[in-house]
Amino acid sequence: MLRDRTDSRAALWRTAAGQRGYFTAAQAMDAGYSYQAQRYHAQHGNWLVVDRALYRFREFSDLPGEGDEQLVRWWLWSKGRAVVSHATALAVHDLGTANPSRIHLTVPRGFRQKSDAVILHRAELPESDVEDRMGYRVTTPLRALVECAADDDDQDVLDGAVAEALEQGIVTRRKLLHAAQLMGSRAELGVERALGAVS
Repeated sequence: MLRDRTDSRAALWRTAAGQRGYFTAAQAMDAGYSYQAQRYHAQHGNWLVVDRALYRFREFSDLPGEGDEQLVRWWLWSKGRAVVSHATALAVHDLGTANPSRIHLTVPRGFRQKSDAVILHRAELPESDVEDRMGYRVTTPLRALVECAADDDDQDVLDGAVAEALEQGIVTRRKLLHAAQLMGSRAELGVERALGAVS
């Protein structure tokens, strides 16, 4: 029996290690933990309860963070369907001064979950607009810039982010304008203003 528990912990640890220590109740079940065993580990402090059916190994909370651990939590909350986007994606890419008070996530149109801690945007994202990170997914810098322009976010924040993206060679003016045109007139106007501020 001890061997079974050791195997279950090792299996769950492997899953959680790629998700900054976070794991879902379903992942724990797949690793061999019954709901009764999950309740036991949560009640005895072996696992930190993050949200309903969402846990984190205590050991990971003691490690120095990289600043984006909470994004893994929201990716798991969405059952892997959400992509970090808009101003939150700009912060992930370290472009400009974006520091949104709530997490921006793009989810499929039929997504039903809600939380006051997040702002949900509904869209079907092409794979070319998404990057994988350790434990979550995020829109590319180009997509994040035009999303913010389309949402008519703070123009000063957008101006700074566009300037940094151009300076670092992450995007070109041409690609940025083209992506904005595809996103719509509001995105196009915001990007044109930001490019004008760079000139």
